[in-house]
Amino acid sequence: MRSFGFTGAAAVLAVATSAQAGGFQVPELSIRALGMSNAGAAALAGADALASNPAAIARSGREGVAGLAFRQTSLVLADTGSTLTRPGQAPVPAGGATRLEDAAEDFHAPNLAIAVPVTDRVAVGLAVTKPFHLRLEYPVPSFVRYDLHRNRIEMSEVRAAIAVRATDWLDLGVSLDAQETRAALDAASPNLAPASPDALQQLTAKGWDLGWGAGAQARFEGLTLALGWRSAIERDLDGRLSMAGLAGPLAAANFDAPAQVGFSTPWTLSVAGRWQATPDLALHAQVQRNGWSRYDRIELAFAGQTAAIVQAYDDTTSAALGAEWRVRDTVTLRGGVGFDPTPTPDLMREPGVPDADRTTYAVGATFALSPAVNLDLAGAYAAFDDARLNRDLAFYEGTPAASSATIRGDIDRGELTLGLAVRTRF
Repeated sequence: MRSFGFTGAAAVLAVATSAQAGGFQVPELSIRALGMSNAGAAALAGADALASNPAAIARSGREGVAGLAFRQTSLVLADTGSTLTRPGQAPVPAGGATRLEDAAEDFHAPNLAIAVPVTDRVAVGLAVTKPFHLRLEYPVPSFVRYDLHRNRIEMSEVRAAIAVRATDWLDLGVSLDAQETRAALDAASPNLAPASPDALQQLTAKGWDLGWGAGAQARFEGLTLALGWRSAIERDLDGRLSMAGLAGPLAAANFDAPAQVGFSTPWTLSVAGRWQATPDLALHAQVQRNGWSRYDRIELAFAGQTAAIVQAYDDTTSAALGAEWRVRDTVTLRGGVGFDPTPTPDLMREPGVPDADRTTYAVGATFALSPAVNLDLAGAYAAFDDARLNRDLAFYEGTPAASSATIRGDIDRGELTLGLAVRTRF
């Protein structure tokens, strides 16, 4: 009977860890960059750009930044024919709530950083950000319950960097990136008797893992060109996995055991430029390649068993254009637009990752409150293309209890982000 528990556990981990990928890479790492939809983020100079490029602090002097971005997500999922099939029975509607609204919780993204020169050519810095995030909670019961009830993903990063003014025109930097992952997920499994309530699968996992970054900024007259690199990170999480509520012949598959989860999050390569077109107008551009194909499978181990759960994410290329206009010495306005395609395949899109291609429109401003203190403001709206859920789930495969569920639905999503940061020289 252990095979019942194994199949359910594999389904849990397939949902939980895929939710850390997809379109849930946090873009709000700098309020200045957010105001241009991250156009030219890797070419900015200063402590607040450290998360995008470790070379950004080489000429910043003593600087600190404290910022916060608040993101509100509008998410609606509508059932278009989800089903449940028990052994020997015809498919029936999945049941539960068929229109799900406000499932995504609001998100607060901190942006804390400091840069300090140690010589006239060398500087060190530290940045604290949240590079990945997802919080979803669907009502119980709902038509997506066999994929998930609740999902919590938090990845926090501490980046330590050193930057060098290699020449009068070239800055180089490297970083060590320590990331903590905390995850929790609840999902349902069907019992064989239609009148029986669903069983509940639960996962919790956490762990610290290391990556690295590197960057360069080349400064010419009126032009800055930049490269920023973040390595893929191999995640190794310790957690606990359980199944409770299976009844009848499935009851022996209930379990509660330690679990280990392994997978990789993607690398990113950013190519950026900033052109001072006039004394008061600067134009920014950035192209970023995201190595989501590194997220090829999830390794699961629990109760003496192992499994490899294949994923199908694609590498993507995002792009953004932006501009800054200095209205007066104390006021700078900015704006930008960016396009970010989803790595999630159309034929495998799930409620745990309700993602789609997005276009982001942003505006921002900086106000010089004093020679040493600047206030940054930004607002951005991400418009997601229409997309459809297309998720097929199998339970208790290879046993007489083999069952299946299909999740079909429409996704309607948009995100509004507001940000504020204080930058100070000391």
